[in-house]
Amino acid sequence: METIKLKTHINSDGILTIELPSQFKNTETEILIVLQTVSPPQAVDAMGYPIGYFEETFGILADDPIERGEQGEFEIREEIE
Repeated sequence: METIKLKTHINSDGILTIELPSQFKNTETEILIVLQTVSPPQAVDAMGYPIGYFEETFGILADDPIERGEQGEFEIREEIE
């Protein structure tokens, strides 16, 4: 069994053309097509974050701040030789 993943475009007339490798010429095959629409790519800044990401998320936990509890005493262990 072969798995081939490709991204393609369906024409305005609804026709999808799929070109397969020549190794499948003259063979009987069973084909499963799973359609998943993709959204257009989101604009990102120079570091790869979506535009406006930090403005939207800054201060989001202001009402429920994360608190670090007491860490306790550090366990002293024997040295590894």
